[in-house]
Amino acid sequence: MTAALALGDDALVLSHRLGEWAGHAPVLEEEVALANIALDLLGQARVLLSLAGDEDELAYLREERAFRNVQLVEQPNGDFAQTIARQLYFSTYQELLYERLARGTGPFAPLAAKAVKEVAYHRDHAEQWTLRLGDGTEESHERMRRGLDALWRFTGELFEPVEGCEVEWHPLHDAWLTRITSVLERATLAVPEGPRRGGWAAGAGRQGLHTEPFGRMLAEMQHLHRSHPGATW
Repeated sequence: MTAALALGDDALVLSHRLGEWAGHAPVLEEEVALANIALDLLGQARVLLSLAGDEDELAYLREERAFRNVQLVEQPNGDFAQTIARQLYFSTYQELLYERLARGTGPFAPLAAKAVKEVAYHRDHAEQWTLRLGDGTEESHERMRRGLDALWRFTGELFEPVEGCEVEWHPLHDAWLTRITSVLERATLAVPEGPRRGGWAAGAGRQGLHTEPFGRMLAEMQHLHRSHPGATW
């Protein structure tokens, strides 16, 4: 199932990226918060990947070109502000998507109905930090601005139609842009300039084309499973 693989890979890859903050978050409270968000996403990934096949084989035995996640979620964490920018963009999109899927009758409705509550927390967490950093010190404002600008070109891919995911993508995009604009205005930040679609924008993850950092992340994520094939714990 194309959509299950795409949405499952989004959740799996972002979960791993957030897990990389373990032991490195700026304050202890964020160690817990980011770990909880990562676990929520991992739970979503397990359900979604199980709809497409064996979850372990799909997570640990596929090659890079077989993954269908958007390029946004595979981007390195960078500093804390860049991680928050990635979370703001993605969790806002994911909440809006799951709200629509939960209202439907398709195979994703049960998961979406449950997960939308988790994702609402993810989005609120990202919003609160965006406001705090954007409207904080000169240094925090500049870091937040840089993070938002660096990831902006990856956001257009979020709204490319996914086969088997029955939602209206243009209204979803418009709702996302309205929410993002509102948050950034309250944080005294400008909506980034630059293309989000077309030749100068990024985004071919749904077709299996990924950025250089993804290969390194995947090698780390799959190392144990590939080193001990068939092992039980």
